[in-house]
Amino acid sequence: MTLFPEDVVSKRFKERGMAMDKYRVTLTEEERAGLEQLVSTGKVAARKLIHARILLLADTSSGTICTDDDIVAAVEIGPRTVARVRQRFVTEGFAAALDHRPQPPRPDKIKIKGDVEQQLVRLACSDPPEGRCHWTLNLLADELVALGVVKSVSTETVRQALKKTTLTRGW
Repeated sequence: MTLFPEDVVSKRFKERGMAMDKYRVTLTEEERAGLEQLVSTGKVAARKLIHARILLLADTSSGTICTDDDIVAAVEIGPRTVARVRQRFVTEGFAAALDHRPQPPRPDKIKIKGDVEQQLVRLACSDPPEGRCHWTLNLLADELVALGVVKSVSTETVRQALKKTTLTRGW
């Protein structure tokens, strides 16, 4: 059973790249059998299949050595992905190399809520600074930072918070 085209994956020894020397993938028989089963069924996420194919091609225990360029051509992905999968296999283990790394948590979409929102409304309803006839978004944002209510805030965030409160100034 062939999983990859023979013309792309040569069986002769070639010069190894830097990633191949530093992060050498050596699979156990169980890991190799599991990966072959995974690739042959194809009922998992595409990223997992690609990582499985990379690990199978990068495996040095079978006696064949593929360079990163061979793997890039066979799997049709970028060379950085091959290097990253090799590195994760060696440093973090089999499961980590097969699964994708979760994205870092996103910051809160709404920065102004609760007490900060109340202070913003109170500030917007108060008298403007001396020399001004009304509060601008820039003035409100700067005042929130000056009062120490928030560390930093954009004028767009202030605008969205005020729009959400449907603030009426009584004019």
